[in-house]
Amino acid sequence: MPEFVGAVDQGTTSTRFMIFDHDGNEVARHQLEHRQILPRSGWVEHDPVEIWERSNTVIQNALRACGLSPTDLHAIGITNQRETTVVWDPRTGRPYYNAIVWQDTRTDTIAAALERDGHGALIRRKAGLPPATYFSGGKIQWLLENVAGLREAAERGHAVFGNTDAWVLWNLTGGPDGGVHATDVTNASRTMLMDLETLDWDEELLALFGIPRRMLPTIHPSAHPEAYGQARTSRPLRSAVPIAALLGDQQAATVGQVCFSPGEAKNTYGTGNFLVLNTGTELVRSEAGLLTTVAYQFGDAPAVYALEGSIAVTGAAVQWLRDQLKIITDAAQSERLAAAVEDSGGIYFVPAFSGLFAPYWRSDARGAILGLARYHTCEHLARATLEAICYQSRDVVEAMEHDSGVHLDVLKVDGGVTANDLCMQIQADVLGVPVSRPVVAETTALGAAYAAGLATGFWRDTDELRSHWHESKRWQPRWTAEQRAEGYEGWKKAVGRSMDWVTVE
Repeated sequence: MPEFVGAVDQGTTSTRFMIFDHDGNEVARHQLEHRQILPRSGWVEHDPVEIWERSNTVIQNALRACGLSPTDLHAIGITNQRETTVVWDPRTGRPYYNAIVWQDTRTDTIAAALERDGHGALIRRKAGLPPATYFSGGKIQWLLENVAGLREAAERGHAVFGNTDAWVLWNLTGGPDGGVHATDVTNASRTMLMDLETLDWDEELLALFGIPRRMLPTIHPSAHPEAYGQARTSRPLRSAVPIAALLGDQQAATVGQVCFSPGEAKNTYGTGNFLVLNTGTELVRSEAGLLTTVAYQFGDAPAVYALEGSIAVTGAAVQWLRDQLKIITDAAQSERLAAAVEDSGGIYFVPAFSGLFAPYWRSDARGAILGLARYHTCEHLARATLEAICYQSRDVVEAMEHDSGVHLDVLKVDGGVTANDLCMQIQADVLGVPVSRPVVAETTALGAAYAAGLATGFWRDTDELRSHWHESKRWQPRWTAEQRAEGYEGWKKAVGRSMDWVTVE
């Protein structure tokens, strides 16, 4: 029996392939970044062909790094940046346009029109989401309306849609030569097009966006031994390894953090932050600006739902310091700079580059740095950037407590930013609860591997997976209650100043 499970983790800034053993330990990985294409203010795109080529390469290099062959892999799971929209010709595999990334705001007029025309309540009731630029439905509509000939091609079945999970899956299983066009319930729940109760595409929602149903992938459970076919075209995987799971990245991290019981939550720190609370098989409708979404569905079992707080820009703010301001050369330097000062000196950085997501949902907001004096330095700005990550997470935690009545005793964290010890200490200080990081911090890939292994019998059940979770480090709060209240009051004031900056017609 093969002794390992692999996971493709197709993220916003990079793609990686990770290999895990039966104890959930990382055996090997390879990771490559892809270009961030910024044609104009508010537009963010990726090259789908580059993403597919990177996926091929990282699989090959990870296997080579640990001396394994495809026959050593029991199964593969795929996890992905959600909402990022690809439309391609299934006859050739050629994309009609670049992938429109989840951060992109070009669909703000579409979202505003849906709300203005009274359709927001319908979308919230059926899809669990507010009309927003974040989700795939508006992106598909924009492509159909702005790419010459695309609507006609879609009507003829010559144009199909997928988030990047479906794009990688289709290519990995054969592409134009019989590739599987499918997605799972977690990714489908991020489109504004799926009914959360039926777990199927909804005709009334499709009509709102003018999207032909034949464009859409078939929806399957997140983990299924037969739904997603076998890897056939990737150079290192010609031995036909089963692809047994698809999961959106934040749902995969929820599985990787073994949050299998109602009331368990995790916060992933990546390009953005995403706090997910398991609500079990019950649909909980948010009254505080959160999203109702599918957490996962394993095989024929009922779907498990979640409340999610999505924050657009957290780790991306550190990248902004590096790539646009050029005051740091790598992400690790942000910690060293921030540690050089005791606090941010009273400045606040609201990184609303794509508007504000949860719990505000304000597409009219833009990034702002407030409270500046001549005294302030790049060290203060670096610290304010880390504080912004943590204050945005507090906004979501408070909304989650309002909706669910669940008070967090500890916050489980994962993702690349958790390597920043100072940021995690600030997070504990801002929240007033301990913050806990697991041994395997890249839980997105781990969760996809867990789901694939569960589907194929590599792991017995979720209890076995719980036994693999181990804490690496815990941060205890150090701030006084007065410090916490004063800091958060300043943050709320700064957020208010960032709003009403652009006009959305």
